[in-house]
Amino acid sequence: MDRYEGVLNRRSMRWSKLLQEKPHVKKDWTVKRFVRKGVPSELRAKVWMSTSGAQERLDSKPGYYRSLLDMQHDPRLTETIHLDVHRTFPDNVFFQSQAEPGLLKALHNVLLAYGHHNTDVGYCQGMNFIAGYIIIITKEEEKAFWLMDALLGKILPDYYSPAMVGLRTDQEVLKELVKTKAPAVGQLMDQYPGIWSVVVSRWFICLYVDILPIETVLRIWDCLFYEGSKVLFRVALTLIRHNQPEILRARSLQDVCQCFKQITCGVFTLDCHTFMQKIFAEPGSLSMATIDKLRDKCRQGIQEDESRRL
Repeated sequence: MDRYEGVLNRRSMRWSKLLQEKPHVKKDWTVKRFVRKGVPSELRAKVWMSTSGAQERLDSKPGYYRSLLDMQHDPRLTETIHLDVHRTFPDNVFFQSQAEPGLLKALHNVLLAYGHHNTDVGYCQGMNFIAGYIIIITKEEEKAFWLMDALLGKILPDYYSPAMVGLRTDQEVLKELVKTKAPAVGQLMDQYPGIWSVVVSRWFICLYVDILPIETVLRIWDCLFYEGSKVLFRVALTLIRHNQPEILRARSLQDVCQCFKQITCGVFTLDCHTFMQKIFAEPGSLSMATIDKLRDKCRQGIQEDESRRL
């Protein structure tokens, strides 16, 4: 932590200088490089809002968020959210109801508004943890709502739809990427049909929340809002490639599952600065065009499987 404090201080000074020269955060190579090296906590809300397009959406629809809260609410949606809100980060001081009741109310409002904004999704388990993280950073309901919209509507389409086609597709995409980036692991995993959905579904649906250390997750999200969903694959591939010897020692399905739990813990993931450097080096080249091509192939495979079952 002593070493990382120095990194944070240097990043903060460099961001301050950058924003003096460019008050409005716009996507360019300099900002991309700065985002990859870490966004200071006091600037995260501003940078996430700008780079994701959420600020533009908020500005174009003044009063829209409040109108969603003022409308007649679906009682089933309200009840489901109410039950999950109190299960969100039970050990986190920000979400202990006695300490900060306002945050729980804000979380409830954001999820309720999003459920009415995107009726195809409504509310899905896992969304509470994502909204909770965003609220801690933004400290504003309306900004948190529009960041949720950017994530679920643009960056991760179909992750949280009833059939979760996007999530299932990306699990298959990771499987294909592992075959080329870590072929020995790919061969091992092929012995266990359906194993990828067992070991990595929470990685994707929770965007590594409660999987990796909090500061590491925030650094990943800095890049996720700027560069899009390919960052999620870079993280997964880095975890797998870095821990390849341990994974290959697995001799059973239970061993594989246990190993995938362990590889998200320890010094490698806790040292977030080094970890973030690794995710842009360890997997090698990985373009959005490659991801999109694999998504088309895997989505078609899923649809064909479903058609055969019918």
